[in-house]
Amino acid sequence: MTLEPHFDDAHSAGEARRAMRQGLGVAFATSAYGISFGALAVAAGLDVWQTCFMSLFMFTGGSQFAFAGVVGAGGLVAAPAAIASASLLGVRNVAYGMRMSPVIGRGFWRRAAAAQFTIDESTAVSLAQRTQRARTVGFWVTGIGIYVGWNLSTLAGALLGDVLGDPRAYGLDAAAAAAFLALLWPRLRHRQPIAVGIAAAVLATLLTPVLMPGLPVIIAAVVAIVVGWTNWLGSPGEKDAEPDDVAEREGLP
Repeated sequence: MTLEPHFDDAHSAGEARRAMRQGLGVAFATSAYGISFGALAVAAGLDVWQTCFMSLFMFTGGSQFAFAGVVGAGGLVAAPAAIASASLLGVRNVAYGMRMSPVIGRGFWRRAAAAQFTIDESTAVSLAQRTQRARTVGFWVTGIGIYVGWNLSTLAGALLGDVLGDPRAYGLDAAAAAAFLALLWPRLRHRQPIAVGIAAAVLATLLTPVLMPGLPVIIAAVVAIVVGWTNWLGSPGEKDAEPDDVAEREGLP
């Protein structure tokens, strides 16, 4: 008689509950920032229904802010540039989709539904987990939680923008950034991820004032790709740890 299967089930359930708590925490912090988007989008000249439409169907915070910012600075004449900027920022979701494919699993409808929720936060929460079950829970809880909360807060910001004043005064942007930092910090255990994080942040900061929105993020991401591809500053054979059951299924050590 062995207690190992029972222990494994309990451990997996515990990891899933932790992923759910993390997902709900990130969803709350990020959703609150939707008030900023609603208020800024209406201030930029978009109607309430246009603002809500973007959150319902576009649902990529960075792209939405880029679109509203460019339109606000140049009016409808700037629409082509706004679309280009938003599209550039949205390109990163393609990379997220490829990385999340093993987590989502097979099935057309499952993948179609997941595409709407594959964003920065759901990817970050999912990949921060160590088991396949926890990664799946983290992805869906975070993605759906943010989608619902973001759309509700977008509507609130669009309707109450004038009453709220400058939404940045409430520090909502800092809350979203803090949530990301909390997910990133435990993964900075080796020289390579630390170097990648610092280099990408510095590069994006330097390029933001001189390039159109979207390009600094993509160029900074190239740093991570190059460093990972060449394993610069990494130990020989070092790679990201896959969740236990993913590694087992794929025959990884």
